Amino acid sequence: MESGKKGNRKWNVAVFVMILWLVVSGCEPKYEAPVPTTAWATFDSPKAVPLNGVSRTFMEGVYTVTDGANQFGEQVALKWSYVTSITDTTYYLSVFCAKDVAYFVCAGKKFNNSLIFNGYWRKVINAETGIARFTINDQHGATQLLSGSPQIGKGDIVLEGTWGNGDAVPANSLAFSYVRPLYESKPLEIVGQRSGGRSSDHLPVAENSIGMIRYASRLGSTGIEMNVRLTSDGIPVLYHDNTLNLSLIQKNGLVGSIEDYSYQQINTFVRLIDGESIPTLNDALNAVVYSTDIRFVVIDTQYIGTLEAVRQLQKEYLQKALDIGRDIQIVIGLPAEDKVNAFLALPDYVSAPALCELSLEDVHRTQALVWGPRWTLGTQDAEVAQVQSEGRKAFVWTLDDPLYVDQFVNQSNFDGILSNYPSVVAYYHYVKQ
Repeated sequence: MESGKKGNRKWNVAVFVMILWLVVSGCEPKYEAPVPTTAWATFDSPKAVPLNGVSRTFMEGVYTVTDGANQFGEQVALKWSYVTSITDTTYYLSVFCAKDVAYFVCAGKKFNNSLIFNGYWRKVINAETGIARFTINDQHGATQLLSGSPQIGKGDIVLEGTWGNGDAVPANSLAFSYVRPLYESKPLEIVGQRSGGRSSDHLPVAENSIGMIRYASRLGSTGIEMNVRLTSDGIPVLYHDNTLNLSLIQKNGLVGSIEDYSYQQINTFVRLIDGESIPTLNDALNAVVYSTDIRFVVIDTQYIGTLEAVRQLQKEYLQKALDIGRDIQIVIGLPAEDKVNAFLALPDYVSAPALCELSLEDVHRTQALVWGPRWTLGTQDAEVAQVQSEGRKAFVWTLDDPLYVDQFVNQSNFDGILSNYPSVVAYYHYVKQ
């Protein structure tokens, strides 16, 4: 009873602080996502219709930048992804660049005898962004891509377009010419951290949000790492930091950690930096399974305590994915000894897929599906080979520097890479020969 009174007092204080802040805070600077306004009359006209799957598939590949290399580098990789809302599926064309951690996100349509693309570009390292528009006309590949069985070779597809700065109408010329297909000889899981990207990089959606989960594949992620904490009433939610702070959330009057508050309090008062509510792990896994093409999930537990709630949701969504024919792997991350102990305390840990970041001995103790060492330990070829010979996989973390990404993609045998910049990993992986 006494603990209940304390809980009520804490709740009343939180309500008072929230009301007081609303009264005195006047106006609050809003988080501005840097995505420009991309309205284009031609693209939005009734004559512009969605592209078919054949066109999308056969235009994926490695392209030479024949115009605009000073801004975006000499070579790019083009890859499609999708998100689904109920019965509606939207496809996005991503362009991955090595220069300045740049990427493009565009939608595509057929317009008369051409293919047209409308979207934006972004450089993560300096927040530069702007509108981008492309066309593939009938003489530069549209006729072949719109046929039933395209035969595509070097130079057969040319995207000609323009790019601009901010919301300005794009006027700088840009062109990509097809060279070869994307590298597919050996799969690589590209795992975006914080559910795909960091709020500190001023992406258009907040880290560890449903919006980020739905956005992640446009950044090149084939998998995501979710940071999970428990509310005071035991609900797993997505949040990275130890405390509620303004680098991740809007002002709300609450202080302390996620663990200090019930889910009702968190859901009532706390909003992520882009305005979205902090999602539950249940909502996050639901979004992955039913709304994205993400195929690998790491549940990184950031709290001290039992893993039972996390394990239950893992089992539930592995089954749901199986029921709809989706091949998704969901693993529980074990970054420290206390997490290993909590994992081993699960009655069914033997059948629970896990990623262990500790020693190979711990990998064997937990029977982890994946071993995940730090990148600073090097490529560790012998250890990786041993793990793979046992039927396990080896992922390395956290690789952000393009020089090291290039090295690990081309000189190591890891099965996956965790990164805050999945678009860079995607670039180096897909341009391999």
